[in-house]
Amino acid sequence: MAPDDTSTHDLTLTIGREQLRIRGVYESLSIANDFLAGILFLVGSILFFRESTMVAATWLFVLGSVLFVLRPSIRLVRRVHLGRIDAGRASESARDF
Repeated sequence: MAPDDTSTHDLTLTIGREQLRIRGVYESLSIANDFLAGILFLVGSILFFRESTMVAATWLFVLGSVLFVLRPSIRLVRRVHLGRIDAGRASESARDF
């Protein structure tokens, strides 16, 4: 391209207000889920230092694992929800939330 070329190659995406709200809700849900899973694993790890709290630690690990499995489920539900709003225009981003 020549330096004086004034043509632009910008991409314009139109996302409706409802789509942005839905994305925000699911992103917040995913962040809260990840945070809670991390806390459960951290507390579970600390509880493993004592033999008397190992059963509680194991349950925290199990609950944290369930939350980690829930994460892709949140993403799938978000994708389906957005697809139902506008199947032709709902554009997915590569963001992993």
